[in-house]
Amino acid sequence: MAFCSLNRTFAPIMKKYLLDLTVKSVERIHERYVLIRLTDGKPLPEMVPGQFVEVRVDGSPSTFLRRPISIDFVDREKNELWLLVATIGDGTRQLAELKAGDTLNCLLPLGNGFTAAKQGEKVLLIGGGVGVAPLLYMGAEMRDKGIEPTFLLGARTAKDLLLLDIFKRYGRVLVTTEDGSEGEKGFVTNHSILLSEQFDRISTCGPTPMMKAVARFAKEKGIECEASLENLMACGLGACLCCVEKTTEGNLCVCKDGPVFNVRKLLWE
Repeated sequence: MAFCSLNRTFAPIMKKYLLDLTVKSVERIHERYVLIRLTDGKPLPEMVPGQFVEVRVDGSPSTFLRRPISIDFVDREKNELWLLVATIGDGTRQLAELKAGDTLNCLLPLGNGFTAAKQGEKVLLIGGGVGVAPLLYMGAEMRDKGIEPTFLLGARTAKDLLLLDIFKRYGRVLVTTEDGSEGEKGFVTNHSILLSEQFDRISTCGPTPMMKAVARFAKEKGIECEASLENLMACGLGACLCCVEKTTEGNLCVCKDGPVFNVRKLLWE
């Protein structure tokens, strides 16, 4: 049995909340994705980019465990929490059927987020698929601090690019598509920006093969890089050992010790 290592330095523990949040809207932005906006009668808790929410799925007899969903965006003015949901199973398809006024039970915020960008740093945010979600919130937080992020977003086709217009509000947006229907043709690690500009830090989230390719590139160029892992999770608190990842510090629980890790700690080939 794999156990989570205790031999590490922990980030400050943020208070966790179990809240019944009210659905403001559910927007079908793609045939496989919905954007859920949630609110509460009180100000939403503090949350940082890279953290996630465990949501309870009601009305699905085959869904017994909560579903982990990245925090896509927090709109403090409107007191909204945004969740970008990929409808890939019974539980997430049930979430897509929520209506305005419904209640969604959420445990939040969970996990550790990305390292905050510093003034003068040039940061590249690389995402693919539903993995673009935490990068939107990170880019918005950077813009609020006067730091312009560069987003590099990849997808199979132009129609698979998610929330592109919203990303453009917060920074420079570069795109790759596998079929060349928008932006440069190929994968994110083939984009010309990686050859023409130097970055101080890379943050990435998306399919594991994509993140491994980004990690290899960052290591070769000596660039600090963090990846948000999407291991299968159950409890979200590090108790069930469902999401263990092998690292240089031993076996760590992605939900509690991550989901964001410096790629130098990950035992990726």
